[in-house]
Amino acid sequence: MSTRRATIADVARTAGVSPSTASVVFSGKTPVSDATRERVLQAASELGYTGPDPRAASLRRGRSGIVGVLFQGHLGAAFVDPVVRAMMDGLADAVAPMDAGLLLLRHDADGTTGGASLTNAPIDAAVLVGWTSVIAESLQTLRARGIPVVVVEGDAGPDVPRVILDNREAQRALASHVRSLGHTDVALLTLPTDIRRRPGWLHADDDIGVDVTRHRLEGAREVYPDAPAYAAAGSSIDEGVAAGRAILADPQRRPTAVLAQSDLLAAGVLRAAEELGLRVPEDLSVTGFDGIDVDGLAPFELTTMVQPAVEKGRAAGEAIVAMLEGHQAPSVCFSSVYHEGNTTAPIARL
Repeated sequence: MSTRRATIADVARTAGVSPSTASVVFSGKTPVSDATRERVLQAASELGYTGPDPRAASLRRGRSGIVGVLFQGHLGAAFVDPVVRAMMDGLADAVAPMDAGLLLLRHDADGTTGGASLTNAPIDAAVLVGWTSVIAESLQTLRARGIPVVVVEGDAGPDVPRVILDNREAQRALASHVRSLGHTDVALLTLPTDIRRRPGWLHADDDIGVDVTRHRLEGAREVYPDAPAYAAAGSSIDEGVAAGRAILADPQRRPTAVLAQSDLLAAGVLRAAEELGLRVPEDLSVTGFDGIDVDGLAPFELTTMVQPAVEKGRAAGEAIVAMLEGHQAPSVCFSSVYHEGNTTAPIARL
């Protein structure tokens, strides 16, 4: 008994049409009559033909049809963040017209990649999410392979397209809002400064190896240069609760406002404040960053900066498409939009 896989030519012969006609039925790139489509699909069903072999299409194009997306750290933690999920939606939409899929990769702190190796992963292009010294090592590997690269929220140099956010300016605007309410005793809650670092208070000489964290901290310090800063281990509500407990622990040194670098961290601070019996915003003002929907936050609505996460991902995908088509891809900087909620208020006067 033959085990040969049926081909499009077999389907065409059985349906009584040309191979090119049978092919467009599956590609959908050229209209055909309903009757012809039905004959071709019926023949395919009889022969057990499920569609063109994607490996053959890849050989014809000279591409794998795969775009690698590189994160630092565990992928599960990355996808807890709604900002990352929205960005990935935009990226997938942008590369879909190329019939391209996404391959998720990670680069750990010890310099290894989880799953497929960057040295042999079958990718046509790569999107690097974030910019750290560890991610920089990945860039060198990809450059050695001649693979086009786009960086999201990082700067890999003038020859690498980047998709960034106005992190410094946006965080400065939030800090200025809090300052306008009369708050002078504030604490800053940052995103991770380095994947290797444990959570805790930052010191003046600490190296901040994550671009987003550094830029948002710089923006806040333009308004509050001496404010103490606590670095979280990640962007999550649980991390925000732990950090909030540490920041608010001493009643004698308790700030009147906390500026968090993500909405998830801010939501955790709200919970920590509630545990201590503090009223928000009467006793404590809290700001976030991102503009996401946080489950269970009611009756609070965060004062925050809303970033266009989907558009960031789409811009990265469009840059990939441009480069694979032989064009130059420009860098793009998006602006955040201020949103005033009910978690900030003028400082209480005694």
